[in-house]
Amino acid sequence: MASLFELYEAFGQSPWIDNLQRSWLTEGTLAELIRSGVRGVTSNPSIFAHAISTGSDYSEHLGDLKGASVDDVYWDLVLHDISGACKVLKSLYDDSHCRDGFVSVEVDPRLAHDSAATVESALKIKERIGAPNLLVKIPATKEGVSAVKDVIAQGVSVNVTLIFSRVRYREVMEAYVAGLEEYLQNGNSDLRHLASVASFFISRTDVKVDSILSRKNYQGELAGKAAVATAKLAYQDFLEMFSSSRWNALAEKGAQVQRPLWASTSTKNPDYPDLLYVDNLIGPNTVNTMPEATLRAYQDHGRPSVSLLEDIDSANTYLKDLTNLGVDLDKVALELEDEGVEAFKGSHVEILKLLEKKLSEL
Repeated sequence: MASLFELYEAFGQSPWIDNLQRSWLTEGTLAELIRSGVRGVTSNPSIFAHAISTGSDYSEHLGDLKGASVDDVYWDLVLHDISGACKVLKSLYDDSHCRDGFVSVEVDPRLAHDSAATVESALKIKERIGAPNLLVKIPATKEGVSAVKDVIAQGVSVNVTLIFSRVRYREVMEAYVAGLEEYLQNGNSDLRHLASVASFFISRTDVKVDSILSRKNYQGELAGKAAVATAKLAYQDFLEMFSSSRWNALAEKGAQVQRPLWASTSTKNPDYPDLLYVDNLIGPNTVNTMPEATLRAYQDHGRPSVSLLEDIDSANTYLKDLTNLGVDLDKVALELEDEGVEAFKGSHVEILKLLEKKLSEL
């Protein structure tokens, strides 16, 4: 059995859970997960679409909201759950000195290409929840990255999501650091309560690259390796940024590093090991947010080691080999970003339609 406590205490990685639903709060499931070593919660529009559309957890709450607009109903349901989760995790947040115990909720995905509206939405969510352990999720589109700097500068902690490339990741780190600098310039002095994670969506990269290799009729050994190789080299980028003199000046004022967070870590190809994106992505100052099945699999047969620092030269060689085969990883990343944004938009629209139907039946 692998321990989630050991993963954090011995290897410096925080295990978070990538799910949330009303019953987890009312039946104590989330509290039990925390007792087992889970240190944070992530959510997204797809997760809430599934939670609200299945079962009867939200029926009574929906009845109380009859007459409200469907958008207001959605946010009332979602932020109720987020607020409840923040309360459950608050003691962990305090005990970890503002490092863990976070709950993430995403701005309306339809705002992904509107910086100003994203900033406004993030500020409203932060004000409405009012919990220090809230992370507002902002997608790492070009416009989203701009919004990240602005909301950090206004004292909002952020989960930057849907990252697929090292190029975009460097922009995300720059936005965080620049936001902290602007926060200080605005007359603030204490950075200890501001936090951010940078969320790489891992498995989708392999799905896309493997598909390209298949279309090329490639028969070699490059399949199923792009995601881990990219993540390992991104971790090297992280180490470089957060050891710089520029960063050290902020760290002296209490700034926290923006940890890489590995998301979408369940394997989509049944031929791959179920912990491909867990065992191979362990290292200090990182987070892995896992679906419940993946988390249970790790507890059952995980193999912890500081794997993020292993085989760096091989990762570089592998990505060069992909390029030589004509696989354009920058293009792949942009396609995945667009697909991710559209998928979350679709989930958001789907749940609004479902809520409209449920409200009409009350």
